[in-house]
Amino acid sequence: MKKRKQEKRNIKKLKEKALKIIKELDKLFPESKIALNFSNPWELYVAVVLSARNRDDMVNKVTENLFKKYKTLEDYVNAKFDEFAKDISKLGLYKQKAKYILTAAKILKEKYNGKLPDNMEELLKLPGVGRKTANIILWNAYKKAEGIAVDTHVRRLSRLFGLTKNSNPDKIEKDLMEIIPKERWGDLPYKLIDYGRKYCSARCKHKNCPLRKFIVKKK
Repeated sequence: MKKRKQEKRNIKKLKEKALKIIKELDKLFPESKIALNFSNPWELYVAVVLSARNRDDMVNKVTENLFKKYKTLEDYVNAKFDEFAKDISKLGLYKQKAKYILTAAKILKEKYNGKLPDNMEELLKLPGVGRKTANIILWNAYKKAEGIAVDTHVRRLSRLFGLTKNSNPDKIEKDLMEIIPKERWGDLPYKLIDYGRKYCSARCKHKNCPLRKFIVKKK
């Protein structure tokens, strides 16, 4: 009983801390958004799959030409693997990603009437889609929040601020979902990403970090 009460008190404190952090992030970054360029849900899927282990700016350079060449889902369905792989070859793991994308295009045509699914369960069935990718797609394509996208910045900063003790992204997501209001699940990751990029990199000493007061010092 005592342990359960203590857990509830801890969660309450974390909820209060999370709200304070969100309030500060809103001031610093009132209009944070995804850095990837796209014009429809399918293009978002393509961009997000390509972004794994690649910088967003590099992905945008590749997709600028890619989306001009492959304008419809049918273009991807009919694409030749070698040619498509060459079109994205400036990015890491391009052969695997080409396989994911071209396979997904055929799945969408055959099973989903050419439309990208708008729910977590169906998105997770597509090649190259894990929870992070699905959360990114759901929020940015459909404004749906079924979870919290945990990338390297979200993972590092949520641990730095003591919002989670876990290192596994799925466990971190579960911890954050328990203390962060659902209406903020979608946009908060982008505020943390912007904060990590502008103020608090992985090598940061935290001398000039605006949110350094929230940092939990290692014992």
